[in-house]
Amino acid sequence: MHGAAKGAVISGVFLAMLGGAGYGVYALVGDAGADAKEGKDGETSVQAEKGSGPVSEKDAEKTAKAFLAAWAAGDERVAADLTNNAAAAQAAVGDFKTKAYVTKAVITPGAPNGITVPYKVEAEITYEGTTKPLAYDSQLTVVRGLTSGKPLVDWQPSVIHPQLQKDEKLRAGTPANPPVKAVDRNGKELTVEQYPSLRPVLDALRKTYGARTDGTPGAEVWIEPAAQDAPKRSLLTLVEGKPGQIQTVLDADVQAAAEKAVQKFPEASVVALKPSTGEILAVADHRKDAYDASLLGMRAPGSTMKIVTGAMLIDRGLVAADKVAECPPTVQWGGRTFHNLDDFKLDNATFATSFAQSCNTAFIKQIKPVNDDSALPKEAREVFGIGEEWKAGVPVFDGKVPEATGASAAAAYIGQGQVQMSPLNIASITATARTGVFRQPVVVKASVDGRKLATASRTMKPGVSAQLVKMMRLTATSGTGAKAMASVGGDKGAKTGSAEVDGASSPDSWFTGFSDDVAAAAMVQGGGHGNEAAGPIVAEVLKAG
Repeated sequence: MHGAAKGAVISGVFLAMLGGAGYGVYALVGDAGADAKEGKDGETSVQAEKGSGPVSEKDAEKTAKAFLAAWAAGDERVAADLTNNAAAAQAAVGDFKTKAYVTKAVITPGAPNGITVPYKVEAEITYEGTTKPLAYDSQLTVVRGLTSGKPLVDWQPSVIHPQLQKDEKLRAGTPANPPVKAVDRNGKELTVEQYPSLRPVLDALRKTYGARTDGTPGAEVWIEPAAQDAPKRSLLTLVEGKPGQIQTVLDADVQAAAEKAVQKFPEASVVALKPSTGEILAVADHRKDAYDASLLGMRAPGSTMKIVTGAMLIDRGLVAADKVAECPPTVQWGGRTFHNLDDFKLDNATFATSFAQSCNTAFIKQIKPVNDDSALPKEAREVFGIGEEWKAGVPVFDGKVPEATGASAAAAYIGQGQVQMSPLNIASITATARTGVFRQPVVVKASVDGRKLATASRTMKPGVSAQLVKMMRLTATSGTGAKAMASVGGDKGAKTGSAEVDGASSPDSWFTGFSDDVAAAAMVQGGGHGNEAAGPIVAEVLKAG
């Protein structure tokens, strides 16, 4: 039956059921009886007044309940008119029925918190005779319309599903690529249930390699990404397909340790790899936005960048690990004053000690004798492979060290300014320092699909690598990384970092280290100094490796 939605007051729950091609005979509307009422054509309308100034909690609750009632009733037109982006909302609410194949929806609003109203969606999706439940929590915010003055739902894709981001869509059906069974380097299956951080990696493996396997697709609910080259993110399996197997170089044990380690801090990411091969052993993230910043993050890496700067300075003969390097409290360049932490200074200290104690000024003072603003970007690209279009088997960011002048060039020496890195990039930098050779990181071996890996145009001089390793060992045993690395055995080295971010109350915490043939790097947004948050994460992962 395709008649109008009929409302009633039932225990604060909105319920809609689908009949035929559209939502059918009834919608049970929660305790919104006094706040939302049914129009002549079965439409739900909100009785909030036009006004100005902030939206009251009462009006936010009225508007939210009216919107949720219209959504639950499958009335996309009414729901859309209760938002500040009617076109986008109408399409999304309509697609919820017709393209996500939702045949039943129970929407339960929670208590408002100011202008924010949480709710729970309990849906049933039916596709080609198969019905499965899909339940999740989300929330919406009510704002005042700029032109109408009415309280309106601030439209975001996440209103429909919390994992939806800008221009993404909820879809169901038969996907183009079959599911994949990803296994680690030892043949152990890698599942999202065991290793939640691998969801983006597994989705990417499916997109890239699914068609190469002998698998067959089933039926699913997924998030359709905005970018055509991005992988779909599967939410629910409706009909099991036959997975095709894909071999990765990940290590299930190291991955498990990485998953556990990042849970200790919010907004944390870590990567581990083998310096001798470039093979990625683990990637893990603990973030509210579910973003895989471990591989795709673009953040200033702070003093972990001193590995690259140190290599450039040693290579040019301007410093040496065992020679004295001036470390005053401050230094000026390009009209800006650069400080050490708490303006500390080191008297008659070697460059290795300045590295181990993370003396900013010892590095920035060398910018004048270097006398070449392209020196650092060249070192990063030509020796460490940064920016060389890495092809890892899954999407990754390959780092960015752009040419800069003046104060920005000086800031780059200590990993600030325009420098952008992910934990993967910093782990690779550590691996290159450890072995003297850049080996492009991979999740899937290049032999699987014949892709060409990035290479560095110059090999690090053995003497440069030896001095970098010496300085990193000193950092791990008696420098800023000693506390975090105390429990790590083997031949070990480290570098700490903290990166100031505009508008943030605390710097990002960075830490990178190696132990024997494992290198790892971690970043915790807003985590403070490197040894406080990122350091313990790296230590736990290195011990597992």
